[in-house]
Amino acid sequence: MKKLLTVTTLLAAQIAFGQQNPQYSQYLRNQYMVNPAAAGVYDFVDITMSGRWQWLGFDDSPRTAYLSGTFVLGQRNKVRYNPAFRTGSGPVKNPEIKTGKLKHALGGQLIADQYGAFRKMNFNATYALHLPLSQNFNLSFGAKAGLSNNTFLQDKAVVLNNTDPYAAYAGGDAEYDSYVANGSSKMILDLGAGLYLYSSKMFFGLAADNLSRDFVEFGSGTANFNTQMHFNATGGVKLKINENLTMMPALLAKFMLPAPPSIEGSVLLEYKEWLWGGVSYRHKDAVVPMVGLNINDKFKFGYSYDYSISRFNQVSSGGHEIVLGLMLGR
Repeated sequence: MKKLLTVTTLLAAQIAFGQQNPQYSQYLRNQYMVNPAAAGVYDFVDITMSGRWQWLGFDDSPRTAYLSGTFVLGQRNKVRYNPAFRTGSGPVKNPEIKTGKLKHALGGQLIADQYGAFRKMNFNATYALHLPLSQNFNLSFGAKAGLSNNTFLQDKAVVLNNTDPYAAYAGGDAEYDSYVANGSSKMILDLGAGLYLYSSKMFFGLAADNLSRDFVEFGSGTANFNTQMHFNATGGVKLKINENLTMMPALLAKFMLPAPPSIEGSVLLEYKEWLWGGVSYRHKDAVVPMVGLNINDKFKFGYSYDYSISRFNQVSSGGHEIVLGLMLGR
């Protein structure tokens, strides 16, 4: 059988079983994107947007954009109108993580993810309950529900020849014809849940995505995107080196059957809780240097570069991720 894949999608399938959920290099700066229970960790309106470009140098390489927001119910944040954005003088410290009290939080995500000839649009809403275990520790339970629209992009697909995997096949292909004739867009119910134990100096989280797989779907087409459940575990601790410098080692482990587990280790350094930099190592995939800062008491910025250490580093110039954050009422 001939292959219904773009060259980029074929390479993606070899590495990550056909990337179903987006990957984020700067998840430590916005853990809500990997765990719904992290919504409401900060007692203000936290809005984040990001753009991510992977495997530059390939046509139709994976691209991801998202907009997320969280806030705590009943929190009286004083958001005042200011006609001028002032940068202030001197470093602006990271917002404080407060524990020891019961909190109810809401959040939402809008995610656009395109890889090869496939595009996924996702919108979901989140509720999180934060229970105080002590004055210094909270345990949060989070759940999210939403819809995903999975679309096959006919104009970005080519039929590849078995004898020459990089040559387009001129004849017909039953799988390709089925995608086109029977409809190529599906709306799928998306459910997720998570646990998040945290303090001002550590965190540990467990989360699951795509819990309903494709059991509940809408649309007349027969195209099957084979949605799989995804699980992840995160953990990290903040260590004080001196009065101005702190270090946070962290770990992210991801599981999705039948793909092998994915392990990512990170170390972040913070100067005066204002300017940060670090590096992540994604096993057999990439080394990721990253930097960022709090521009002022309302805006934050982060940048990371994925340097591939797989066999594709000779033909790809890596990937970029830019994150912008807005903190209202902190």
